[in-house]
Amino acid sequence: MVFYFTGTGNSLYAAKYLDEERISIPQAIRRENPVFRAESIGVVCPVYGHEMPSMVKDFLRKAEFRTGYFYLILTYGRIHGGAAELAESFLGSCGKKADYINTIMMVDNFLPGFDMNEQIAINPEKRVEKHMVSIKMDIDGRKRYKQPVSEEDRDWHQAFLDRTAGTLVKKPLYYVTDECIGCEICTRVCPAGCIRLEGRKAVNTEENCQMCMACIHHCPEKAIKLTIPEKNPDARYHNEYISLTEIVEANNQRTE
Repeated sequence: MVFYFTGTGNSLYAAKYLDEERISIPQAIRRENPVFRAESIGVVCPVYGHEMPSMVKDFLRKAEFRTGYFYLILTYGRIHGGAAELAESFLGSCGKKADYINTIMMVDNFLPGFDMNEQIAINPEKRVEKHMVSIKMDIDGRKRYKQPVSEEDRDWHQAFLDRTAGTLVKKPLYYVTDECIGCEICTRVCPAGCIRLEGRKAVNTEENCQMCMACIHHCPEKAIKLTIPEKNPDARYHNEYISLTEIVEANNQRTE
């Protein structure tokens, strides 16, 4: 059993490789009695600013995992900044611990920092599949391991905190242009359900926004823009092995 959080498909791609029984965290977090039993239970999610998304943290606080082996796999784009150590510390703060914590470098979808065309071009260098094979072997063998963290990793995280203090929570983060055609894709790929249509145009309230950028990456008209500069406003990304339908099934919060 593996739980996952995904915006553009990277973590879902990893989760699909690791286990056949997959449960979306944006769907699972709504359960009234989140008690889960399995021989092995994992969580796969991206890190934003080297840490797990707030929804994943909320789920980990709330859920009870009855298993003999619990693991975390964290996907990131360029520098993990000690993500394994940060995740382990968080688990400890809510009375949980993992037997195995590791990371996988994949395409970075953070638009202010990276040109998606360049990211896609260099993705083969990251050898994603090779790393997933190694991690699956570890998990199947019930290996106990925490990815080592260096002082340089910690320095990267601290530098990130210093550099971005206050900027990543600036509101509003998104705005919708007149190119919006009211297709509703953004309302269905948002894991927080913070986008709705008003007069056939998308409105992003950003309430509980996870900063996964699923809405902006999946907009077919590129009608959702950032209020902060982008590296390449014309380039967007989704994992080539994951369909839009899968993202909608994972994240859709609409009940009608």
